[in-house]
Amino acid sequence: MFAIEEINRNPNLLPNISLGFHIYNTYHNDERILESSLMWLSGQGQTIPNYSCERQRKSVVVIGGATSELTFSMGTLLELYKLPQISYGLFDPLITDPLQFPSVYQMAPSDTSLPLGMVRLMLHFKWTWVGLVASDDSRGEKFLRDLQEEMARNDVCVAFIKKTTARKASNKDFYYYFLLSIRVSSANVFVIYGDTNSLLSLVFMENPYVLVRKVWITTSHWDIAKKPGYIYFDNFHGALIFSDQTSKIPGFKDFLKTVNPARHPEDIFLKNFWNSAFGCPHIHGKEDEGVCSSNASLDTLSLSSLENMMSDQSYTVYTAVYAVAWALHEMFLVRSEMEFSIDGDNRVVPPWKLHSFLKNLQFNNSVGKLVVLDKKRHSVANYDVLNYVTFSNDTEVLIKVGEFMPEAPLGQDLTIHEHAITWSTWNKKPPQSRCSKVCGPGFQKKAQEGRSVCCFNCDPCPDMHISNQTDADQCVKCPEDQYPNQGRNQCLPKMVTFLAYEEPLGIALASTAACLSLLTALVLWVFVRHKNTPIVRANNRDLSNILLISLFFCFLCSLLFIGHPTAAHCLLRQTTFGVMFTVAVSSILAKTIIVVLAFRTTRPGSRSRKWMGSRAPISVVFFCTLFQFLLCGVWLLLSPPFPEADTHSDREHIILGCNEGSLIAFYFVLSYMGVLALASFAVAFFVRNLPDRFNEAKYITFSMLVFCSVWVSFLPAYQSTKGKMMAAVEIFSILSSSTGLLACIFIPKCYVILLQPHRNTKKSLKNNVNANYPGICSVNKKL
Repeated sequence: MFAIEEINRNPNLLPNISLGFHIYNTYHNDERILESSLMWLSGQGQTIPNYSCERQRKSVVVIGGATSELTFSMGTLLELYKLPQISYGLFDPLITDPLQFPSVYQMAPSDTSLPLGMVRLMLHFKWTWVGLVASDDSRGEKFLRDLQEEMARNDVCVAFIKKTTARKASNKDFYYYFLLSIRVSSANVFVIYGDTNSLLSLVFMENPYVLVRKVWITTSHWDIAKKPGYIYFDNFHGALIFSDQTSKIPGFKDFLKTVNPARHPEDIFLKNFWNSAFGCPHIHGKEDEGVCSSNASLDTLSLSSLENMMSDQSYTVYTAVYAVAWALHEMFLVRSEMEFSIDGDNRVVPPWKLHSFLKNLQFNNSVGKLVVLDKKRHSVANYDVLNYVTFSNDTEVLIKVGEFMPEAPLGQDLTIHEHAITWSTWNKKPPQSRCSKVCGPGFQKKAQEGRSVCCFNCDPCPDMHISNQTDADQCVKCPEDQYPNQGRNQCLPKMVTFLAYEEPLGIALASTAACLSLLTALVLWVFVRHKNTPIVRANNRDLSNILLISLFFCFLCSLLFIGHPTAAHCLLRQTTFGVMFTVAVSSILAKTIIVVLAFRTTRPGSRSRKWMGSRAPISVVFFCTLFQFLLCGVWLLLSPPFPEADTHSDREHIILGCNEGSLIAFYFVLSYMGVLALASFAVAFFVRNLPDRFNEAKYITFSMLVFCSVWVSFLPAYQSTKGKMMAAVEIFSILSSSTGLLACIFIPKCYVILLQPHRNTKKSLKNNVNANYPGICSVNKKL
């Protein structure tokens, strides 16, 4: 009505021509729809196929079809007469088929982006467990299919699906089962899709507050507005509605204030609305009192429709009327009036001639928006997100809380003002709708077997893994130079550590090594100072000096294992340790061999005398050390040790150390020293009971026992420790074994030299030997 009045007042659109209209009721029944269509075609309330009883005021276009089913039913009959039909209902891609519906045009923009918009809203509020309710028709089927595909792409799961029709409303068993399934569902958010009429089965007002605290996502095509006399629509309080964006039509609000049954007495629908809106009694003679008077104004009615100006569906009807007007305008401009017959004051236009103009029509409506009816150029709908709010005084309001622009860049397409939303929940906060509880940082999701991907358990992140977000599909491993904190939601940098001189263990080991090396130097000084005394000479002072010097360097080489590892440290520490210990052990072996040879020379005709010179023991030390030196050279040549950062041994530290390069070579070096030590132990044990004034075999036996015990214990201890403790274990083994050699072999001699010098004389030595071992003087003389 408003559009036609505007057009008739516009001198630039259809000048000298006035538009009129007929209104016919539509029913949700195929037979009644056909009957209503035939009455319109026949005219004067007649239903005579192929006859028209209406001579004047014949319509050329049908604006109708609030639903696809109505459009299909009407279009089947109207197509026989090539009558243009403009549908103002939901966009349906089936109607765009030019072969099946050549005479049907759709005014509504394409809503193919609606499922995407709803899913973006779910993702914004992190709703991953959603129930779906749709009308049981072709549009509902397609919407459910598109929505489920979009939900699956974004890991949003369907809690359940319910389909409903007006026919099912008559089945109370189905109805109550339907409500019960919604109420007991673990989902707190539901999408409801369809038009008002196809969802008449959802007469929730019969069950007060049955669905309180559920959040509904719907479209403005399903009218959930409160109806006069129904007080239980609080069930939908807080619903979020996707409404096609419309422009404000100037003058419409003022027009609504002037509309009343007295001005339009022929409009029976307006009178019915009037009685319903004002709650007027249907008693004869009572209608003219107060607001029920036909001269009353809608301005006195506190309806939200006056504040919201024009719904998107009404906006589509308004645009459809203008489309017809502009098509007629174009047709009158390009064709002569002689082509149209004149019936009294009415110009008769053949309806089928309007198709070519409707197909190519494009114009700017009264608010400057471009309108195109070409089926191949349908625009994509933009949506306002509205919040439906009801109040205790039986009033309602729709508040814009956001918008969805499908053609905007991702991340900017959905805008939501959360502070403006009124929720249905009692705590006034966005509800949670999930199948499982939130997996916080430090946990990862583990799917529940046989259930939806949205149903999962929360497992802690494995060691060295973190998750710093909620609902992480998989924990992320920390870089090698970082480790997870206790909550396993953040990677912390590892501290670099090594056996340093500054730490207590490093200080203790370095101090011990320095003291023992000084002690060794002191013993060497004592032996050099008393080099001509019998006890020093009787035990081969050259070998004793070599042994003391090698022990001195053995103590010092342990310092190579302390401090920041460098390439030089790594190359020198194991090889220096191996060579120095080989010198020490081979010196002891030479000592034991000399003792054996010395006593073999007492036999008549013995050939051992030629091996008693000073070169023989030196040769033993030289060749034994040479072999170890060659072994170390091959090691350094083929697979030398190198600095290494160990990120695995300690959870919170990066341990700097040396990689031995070739473990086989390392153990060969140790094994060779072990063979020399066992040989020394065996020979010394064999001659341990010879005269002890000059025979140190007992001391060597005990020192080799200590030496072998230390290094046998070293192997398992070295293998079971990690990081800098490996260096500490090796240092301890070096110091303890070297100390064993120093203490067992030289401390008794130093005791005699320093504290009992009277025993360190040639006369005392001879007397003691003659008393215990007669006939040995020749050996003493030789020694």
